[in-house]
Amino acid sequence: MPKLFFTALIFLFSAPPLLAGEFELDKTITVQNFVNEMVKEHGFDEQQLKQVFSKVKIHKSILKAISRPAESKPWYDYRPIFVTDRRIRGGLKFWDKYAGLLKRASETYGVPEEIIVAIIGVETRYGKHAGRYPVVDALSTLAFAYPPRSKFFRKELKEFLLMARDEKLDPNEPVGSYAGAMGMPQFMPSSFRMYAVDFDGDGKRDIWNNPADAIGSVGNYFKRHHWKTGQPIASVVQVSGNDYHELLGKSLKPAYNHEEFTARGIRISDDVPADIKGVLLELEGEDGPEYWIGWHNFYVISRYNHSALYSMATYQLSQEIKRRRK
Repeated sequence: MPKLFFTALIFLFSAPPLLAGEFELDKTITVQNFVNEMVKEHGFDEQQLKQVFSKVKIHKSILKAISRPAESKPWYDYRPIFVTDRRIRGGLKFWDKYAGLLKRASETYGVPEEIIVAIIGVETRYGKHAGRYPVVDALSTLAFAYPPRSKFFRKELKEFLLMARDEKLDPNEPVGSYAGAMGMPQFMPSSFRMYAVDFDGDGKRDIWNNPADAIGSVGNYFKRHHWKTGQPIASVVQVSGNDYHELLGKSLKPAYNHEEFTARGIRISDDVPADIKGVLLELEGEDGPEYWIGWHNFYVISRYNHSALYSMATYQLSQEIKRRRK
């Protein structure tokens, strides 16, 4: 038995017996306490929740997957996963098919069409790979059997059950990724509750099967995270000397303006407004380091996934799709 899974079992099971190697999750003390919280704090029916958890399974494959995220790869290995000819061609087809919806979303939320297309392309290959795990299984596995991030996933499990109640969904039916991300744009439950929209006005927020709602929800997500229409996203730069090292940091939040970059040996060839702020990025390319500045809108993309690699892959995919469409 893998060490990670063995540790998870110790964390999860403090009392109940196991039958034929399967976990009676609804009978564990951890889950009983969780059910009690949902009843007390949110007025859920105890028996209904126990019925939900009686069908939930803990997945070893989820615990393995979360221990090896793609974001741990160097940029030269990460980029080819997402910026591919196949994904670019898929983006062109998606854009052509839903051109009217994308145009309306761009006009409504101020977010470029290519960014919305690229997000859906990176997340699920335009809806073709939206996940195979029951969302409640994925979230329960990580909430109750993955100690390093149990607090976060416990919160998302609460949000999911509230979402299912609000949207009148059977909690055991929706499927998603191994981390509990859902639908074409892969929203976590908390993001669904805050940012998903009924973009076609049919009375439902369906990001699984309705491209209109998926497209509108991505646009709304970025608008709510303060996307600035017409501003740049990222600029490739050249560096000289050693002073630029002072500006390399872990945070993706923009902190320096054009003058401060220039003063530390960073040459920006793009014509960008002098007063906007950015962050210096060093990415591990095949032929050595690549240096970029991520501006405010790059930071907004990173609110979707807090990774410079993810944001850069999304940006570069969007630009390739836009270039070929022209």
